[in-house]
Amino acid sequence: MNKKILIIDDDTSFGLMVSGYLRKKEMETSLAGSYQKAKTLINHEHFDLILSDHRLPDGSGLDVLNYAKSKYPNLPVVLITAYSDIRVAVNAIKKGAFEYITKPVNATELIHVVEKALKSSDHSSPLSNGYIVSVGDHSNEMDEHIRLVAPTEVSILIQGESGTGKEFVARRIHELSQHRNEPFVAVDCGALTPEIASSELFGHVKGSFTGALDDKKGHFESVGKGTIFLDEVGNLSYDVQVKLLRAIQERRAHRVGGNQEFPIEARILTATNDDLRIKAREGNFREDLFHRLNEFTIIVPPLRERQDELMVFTDHFCRQAADEFGKEIKGFTEEVMEAFGTYDWPGNLRELRNVVRRAVLLSKDHWIGREVIPPEILEPHPRSINATSFSEEKEKTEKQLIEETLRKVKHNKSKAARLLGIDRKTLYNKLQKLKIDY
Repeated sequence: MNKKILIIDDDTSFGLMVSGYLRKKEMETSLAGSYQKAKTLINHEHFDLILSDHRLPDGSGLDVLNYAKSKYPNLPVVLITAYSDIRVAVNAIKKGAFEYITKPVNATELIHVVEKALKSSDHSSPLSNGYIVSVGDHSNEMDEHIRLVAPTEVSILIQGESGTGKEFVARRIHELSQHRNEPFVAVDCGALTPEIASSELFGHVKGSFTGALDDKKGHFESVGKGTIFLDEVGNLSYDVQVKLLRAIQERRAHRVGGNQEFPIEARILTATNDDLRIKAREGNFREDLFHRLNEFTIIVPPLRERQDELMVFTDHFCRQAADEFGKEIKGFTEEVMEAFGTYDWPGNLRELRNVVRRAVLLSKDHWIGREVIPPEILEPHPRSINATSFSEEKEKTEKQLIEETLRKVKHNKSKAARLLGIDRKTLYNKLQKLKIDY
């Protein structure tokens, strides 16, 4: 069956030209001149790839990207931009676009990118949004919590170390929620300076500050009834925390320098690798905002606690890399897998993915051996040797915290669970696991 491509551009002659290039390669094409027309086609037809201009009369390429990904997570989207919009294109790739092409379009480059995108789609993982449905004990509990709270409107705080996949968890929640047919927008709060954070989140009006050359919609306004994911929310400045709290309480906000309000209709998910409870107690994060964001907590376990899933993740990343680099890889040698099993992966899944991807790229054999694995993973060192003692020390600290909390609330389990940021079931499981007398 021929591949079907959706071309979105309000310049009809340009769309027909691109269509001609693709039809010569025996691909079927459909044309849309606006964002709304594209949404209608996406809802009623199957496409293998979307090519969208960034500037549309009633939206943008980012709108197309967000909508397409909310409907079909594995559908590749390629953005067509002018040279002046390259920053936008790079940002789109961070949000899930496959690639971007600049105008004027070169036919050879276009075909190369399209064929590469279609190949990635053919070999894409059946796992929605890249989220790997778990097989281990720790992760089964996490999956159960995701399925439990995703259909509700409860605000969720996702906690986990750097690289554990908190954004994948957020996308999974969005996919299972009532907002699934609307956009998903991820915002890296750690990358927002105090000067631009309010503008990025809530937008601004022209002339409201130096550099505000045009009116701009913020993420909350653009996402509409979709899901907004605030990653590393603990990095927001105090002033922005105040604005965010007011927006959540009133479900309304206004652009910087403007008076006209817009509704806040989005599902709000947040994430942190800090302990926001401690930051709130120390006065570094508003406690009232913490409680607004933390109606339910999902803990994403680090990779060192997911040894029973290590093979699943390794195989998944290996197949992805092999497809990307066009290599036939059967797997890793037993020696390498043993080294993976004893290493404590401080960078978690992000580190594992990078190590596997590099190994696949460098490997000259069907079986990946030690010669392409970083030496710090193969050679014993304090982190690997002390992995067990680290886990024991962590459990000891956790036990002391739970016991202290129980004493403070006179062994009221519901109050203790709330103070600890976990649910009652998780608390009871920890009481049994840590052998705490209750």
